Amino acid sequence: MEKINTVIVGGGQAGIATSKHLNDVGIENIVLEKSRIAEAWRTSRWDNLVANGPAWHDRFPDKEFEDTGEDAFATKDACARYFEDYARENELPVRTGVEVIRVTENQSESGYVLDTSVGVIEASNVVAATGSFQVPVIPPVLPEIAGITQMHSQYYSNPDQIENGAVLVVGAGSSGTQIADELMCAGRDVYLSVGPHDRPPRRYRGKDFVYWLGVLGKWEMKTPPAGREHVTIAVSGAHGGHTVDFRKLAGRGMKLVGMTKEYANGKLLFEADLAKNIAEGDENYLSLLAEADAYVEQEKLDFPEEEQAKIVAQDPECLTDPTLEIDLAVANIQTIIWATGYRQNFDWLKIDCFDKRGIPIHKDGISKVPGIYFVGLPWLSMRGSSFIWGAYVDAKRIAGEIAEREASKANAS
Repeated sequence: MEKINTVIVGGGQAGIATSKHLNDVGIENIVLEKSRIAEAWRTSRWDNLVANGPAWHDRFPDKEFEDTGEDAFATKDACARYFEDYARENELPVRTGVEVIRVTENQSESGYVLDTSVGVIEASNVVAATGSFQVPVIPPVLPEIAGITQMHSQYYSNPDQIENGAVLVVGAGSSGTQIADELMCAGRDVYLSVGPHDRPPRRYRGKDFVYWLGVLGKWEMKTPPAGREHVTIAVSGAHGGHTVDFRKLAGRGMKLVGMTKEYANGKLLFEADLAKNIAEGDENYLSLLAEADAYVEQEKLDFPEEEQAKIVAQDPECLTDPTLEIDLAVANIQTIIWATGYRQNFDWLKIDCFDKRGIPIHKDGISKVPGIYFVGLPWLSMRGSSFIWGAYVDAKRIAGEIAEREASKANAS
């Protein structure tokens, strides 16, 4: 039986960052990845996906992208290469093709036993770094209907994959909005179901929105605003990066509807909340512009004025006279893409550190059970925790916690 001080489960951005920081503090570790490094970037993203933040921001602080300009948006393949290169350059102990089947408490001594696809490993510490995109979620709205394909956005690749006929995209966060736009650019007839969302500007007064969230302290927010825990962000890095404007999408021919509610007698029914959802997105957008203006004035920065960014276009007819139901046959909708997010899955971690919903109980990634840690989850310690740079920051702190724990154990013995 192999014994390792710390085993990291997951070879994505969180696992790679954690291994690097554990190496830096002298803690023996291995990373177990059931597929390849950064596998989700390769196979769980559509072909033309790019990062939502510019390359100067969406990266680890100690490595730049070699094939992407600082203000450009890295492709999914560039991101996968980035993490592979990082692991190789830092000689990280990553073992690919190894699946962790279960983790249980060690009954003979303190620590944990990991049953894997290649054998058993004992460890003093286990870091769950499997990320936030684990199990695709499709709401139980529409039954299986002959002639209509339903898929989660995780399995969408490109327009050529989609059958002839109209497409309904459910979910107007970054993924749903970009997929709907790509399909419309390919000449498809597209419907987009829009729910509550935040809508930051791609750039304002010469700076990307990620810059504004940084200087305004929004990345470091510890908890989401009340009632906004599951609100998505409508922002795009496609086409060189642009601000998402649902009114412009409607003007180009995209058919906007409210949140998808239920199915009955061949029809999909929608909430009468489209105008409200877009108005709240506008409010989020304009409030960020106002905060940015106040910051520029306070810091006396010489940033260009951009008053035209504050102009909101007139509401299109789909907002003033919303569509509340669609007959799928009449509309010729042949495909429904559910861009409706993911749920976490830690079935392999057989440790009493979860609530009744299966959500980890932790404080900034430190479990209530000694020796169990989490990295890479949304809002782990701050708003930025699930982003590349945020996982790096959290991983460094967790590595420090593990080093302190091991030092305390050594002193006690």
